Amino acid sequence: MMPGRKLLLPGVFWRMLSAMRLNALLFLTLSAAALAAKSVEEIAAEVKPSVVKISQVGREGFDGLGTGFVVSADGLIATNLHVIGEARQLEVETADGRKHEVVEVTATDSHWDLALLRVASKDLQPLPLGDNSTIQQGQPIVAMGNPQGLAFSVVDGVVSAYPDLIDDIPMIRLAVPIEKGNSGGPLLDREGRVLGILTLKSARTENLGFAMPVNELKRMIESPNPVPMRRWLTIGVLNPKLWQPLFGSRWTQRAGIIQAATPGSGFGGRSLCLWQAETPPEVFETSVQVKLDSESGAAGLVFCADGGDRHYGFYPSGGKLRLTRFEGADVYAWTILADVPAEAYRPGEWNHLRVRVDQEKITCWVNGQVILTQEDTGLRGGRAGLCKFRNTVAEFRQFRVGADLADKPLPPAVAGKVSAALEAFAQSPAAREDTLATLLDQPAASRRLLLDHRRELERQAAALRDLEKDLHRRAVTRDLLAELAKPEDKADLMRATLLLARHDNPEIEIRHYMQAFTRMVDELRSDPAIAKGTLPAIARLNEYLFEQGGFHGSRHDYESRSNSYMNELLDDREGLPITLSVLYLELASRLGVPHVFGAPLPGKFMVAYRDGPEGELRLLDVFERGKTLTVEEAALQLTRTGELDESFLQPATKKSIILRMLRNLLGGALDDEASVKESLPYLDLLLSIDPQAAVERLTRARMNQRLGHKDAAARDVEWLMENFPEDGPDPLRLQLEQWLDALR
Repeated sequence: MMPGRKLLLPGVFWRMLSAMRLNALLFLTLSAAALAAKSVEEIAAEVKPSVVKISQVGREGFDGLGTGFVVSADGLIATNLHVIGEARQLEVETADGRKHEVVEVTATDSHWDLALLRVASKDLQPLPLGDNSTIQQGQPIVAMGNPQGLAFSVVDGVVSAYPDLIDDIPMIRLAVPIEKGNSGGPLLDREGRVLGILTLKSARTENLGFAMPVNELKRMIESPNPVPMRRWLTIGVLNPKLWQPLFGSRWTQRAGIIQAATPGSGFGGRSLCLWQAETPPEVFETSVQVKLDSESGAAGLVFCADGGDRHYGFYPSGGKLRLTRFEGADVYAWTILADVPAEAYRPGEWNHLRVRVDQEKITCWVNGQVILTQEDTGLRGGRAGLCKFRNTVAEFRQFRVGADLADKPLPPAVAGKVSAALEAFAQSPAAREDTLATLLDQPAASRRLLLDHRRELERQAAALRDLEKDLHRRAVTRDLLAELAKPEDKADLMRATLLLARHDNPEIEIRHYMQAFTRMVDELRSDPAIAKGTLPAIARLNEYLFEQGGFHGSRHDYESRSNSYMNELLDDREGLPITLSVLYLELASRLGVPHVFGAPLPGKFMVAYRDGPEGELRLLDVFERGKTLTVEEAALQLTRTGELDESFLQPATKKSIILRMLRNLLGGALDDEASVKESLPYLDLLLSIDPQAAVERLTRARMNQRLGHKDAAARDVEWLMENFPEDGPDPLRLQLEQWLDALR
């Protein structure tokens, strides 16, 4: 033994040896993993033979495209359920150009949006299935598919998050773009193993997508529910002895409900489905219950149809009921006979449409109420059926043709007995069993009266909700008018903007936000910079709001109404130029900072200031964190001419600021067709503040007419005529007179 060296104890020796072995094993494992990781090019080359293109074959050829991948050599293909649709003929094509017959749909799962197909070929190359429980955030991945029809494309990225709950489904969020045609493609790790099935494109950004976890696919493979292709093609298909679809679209039936989803091939997306079981007599009625996914669509009854382009249609469209005579393939051969609002129509619900065709006229009902009688003999004979237009997804049930389809009145004795039972139940809900026993004597009649009673109560509840809203808004309007009626130096602009926000949201506690604003003022009141003059105070306010406070302009969802509400600015520190300016101006006012005022520039409200009464006018762009601009710089930014009218540089009054904020809110409401009703409270408030606003009064008249409020529309048109300028154009005066005549 060498001098100075000590003999290692046996226990220490073996621990060192074990550690050396562990390090060596770890090194070998990491080296193996590094060697196993493949380049994108290698993965693409290996995977491409296993990726397939799946096409839906329709009457007009291929009308759907997606992706799938081989999971067993004997012809099993994985994809998304939405890729294969329902009852559609399918075609599978591999990268070598071979087409493969689909012989069965082996398994489907609507919850996970997954499907397994089997093709006749037995020589396919399957992909290895991985384990999604091993997924790590940031893990590199590769995806393959047929985006926008670009066959067998590859893209790489990373796992953004897992699991990410989408409608309670734990999906894999991916930092890769997913386009139409990618759905059903494989999501692979860098060893070429499938981790998921590409499914969804993000609605928020182009560069995010979602995939279903592969373990759900493995469970489905273990528990198939095969349906032969010949049987699959009959699922939901209408009986051809009863129905004849025309002009494309996809008409299916399930649980007694007929659905039409895709646009038809006719002009305007027109598609028909004619009843074949019987031909209507010379005088007849036809009816159906219809429900639309969106009131911007159109779908309903068709009658006197010749099997081609000639027929009548009665259908809801844009919230109104329309009767049209179609005599050709395009809009130039279509005549709108009537287009009327109907209070009986219930948007978003089932609506009962009924038509009676006599020798000289056509009578139309909705939910039991006659809404129009039209004299027209242009078309007679032919068949009755269903119609849909545009991208409407429509559902139909209880289609009928007959001589008299009116609901028969209940016998008085039955109606009285059922009504008495319902009245007893209303007085004492504990008598539920006794009420049910009574109603079971006449279940159909009882259900009909129950439905009518429920709808009446819902109508009353809706009327009470509207009354409550109107009461709240009128109270806020009164308070706001009282605030703005004060002298300019006494009116509280901060409180006025909070009242404006409360007009939409009754839950806002104005006192709470006024206290929060007061605390901001108190924080700055003793600050030495505030007392040194306008420039030091401006610098301190900028620092306080934008650097320390984090207040900033809204960069996303700029048109959101939230950006116009002062309470949300104080909560979220994000808003529009005008809300940020009001906060800035009110702080300056409460702190006694001189020569600061609001500048109502075109397109962007700003804060203006001078360093002393004769100082140069400067502008603060509070949306850009208090950036200082000269008048010339602002003019170049906001106008085409590079010049600003002097009126834009005068101090904005508090009333004009509130009106400008109101117009911002109103603009957002009018952009959306579905929000026309929501625009009226803003118009009412604006005209209460500024009764001379002729443009808004004209807009309110149009909105009221659109909603069927003719009396309210007529009052505004009368005002416009009474206040029409003496030197105004005569053609416009004549248009107002004709408009008023039409409203009366």
